Amino acid sequence: MKKLLIFAGALCVLSSAAMADGKKKADKAPTTIKCAVMADKEVNIKDATEKKMFADYKGNRYFFCCAGCPDAFKKDPAKYASAAHTATPKEGKKKKA
Repeated sequence: MKKLLIFAGALCVLSSAAMADGKKKADKAPTTIKCAVMADKEVNIKDATEKKMFADYKGNRYFFCCAGCPDAFKKDPAKYASAAHTATPKEGKKKKA
């Protein structure tokens, strides 16, 4: 009986630690993503956002690695809809001056 209680306690501790570690990873937003058109290219999300190298399609935001990719995407966005993407950010309420 004593061994069973020790085993159950150890199992609780290990499962709590595993769940806490998973939460930390889930809370951190990704900083890079694959280009929607050229999937072998990594794109820095912050840089692409500042340079407006993205397109929104059906509630998702797709990022691009170079100036040629947005045109290819816009010609046939459904073709690239399964590419890596993030949710389109919701626009914040504008403050009145």
